[in-house]
Amino acid sequence: MTAELRRRLFAECLGTALLLAVVIGSGVMAERLAGGNAALALLANTLATVGGLYVLIEVLAPVSGAHFNPAVSLVMAVRGRLAAGALAAYVAAQLLGAVLGAWLAHAMFDMSLLQFSARPRGGTGQWVAEAVATSGLLLVVLRAPASRVAAMVAAYIGAAYWFTSSTAFANPAAAFGRMFSDSFAGIAPASVPGFVAAELAGAALALAVHRGLGAGSRDD
Repeated sequence: MTAELRRRLFAECLGTALLLAVVIGSGVMAERLAGGNAALALLANTLATVGGLYVLIEVLAPVSGAHFNPAVSLVMAVRGRLAAGALAAYVAAQLLGAVLGAWLAHAMFDMSLLQFSARPRGGTGQWVAEAVATSGLLLVVLRAPASRVAAMVAAYIGAAYWFTSSTAFANPAAAFGRMFSDSFAGIAPASVPGFVAAELAGAALALAVHRGLGAGSRDD
């Protein structure tokens, strides 16, 4: 493994960890402060995620591309923007980072580090929502002007928190990491396979739509 690849994997692991810490930590804080108002808690969780995601992409994109998401890495590998040999390492770094981020959030809020979510999420509506959320995210990644990717990705995820019934995980690593947190942002382990399948289907749909639309602003 080259020094450059090690730096890129470190950036992916770090970025995914911090993203999950933002998502889970803000969910815990929001639930504690919202006084039972679920809409207010979701709004606070959304705003923190939008801000954290924007900053993480801006800071780490020059190092690794700031995927933080196996679906993004897979699509980039399919399109030749990520070496096929690096794909598995990227995904492993993202999954590890997701778990570390959940543990970091728990540590900050004096919660048990090792836990599993008891919050079931599933059914046709939520699976369709995850496919829609992920396909929209990938279309933004594929077609947004390079200088605006961070802002547009963050804005899309913020919107998708509210217009999808699943609250837009849109990321297999996020689903994986959030099953280790029995909190506002958690997902029961039994629900994760359905979410991941829907997210990968959404990624495939985004790639097909992108090709159907023709060259985007980020194409060479």
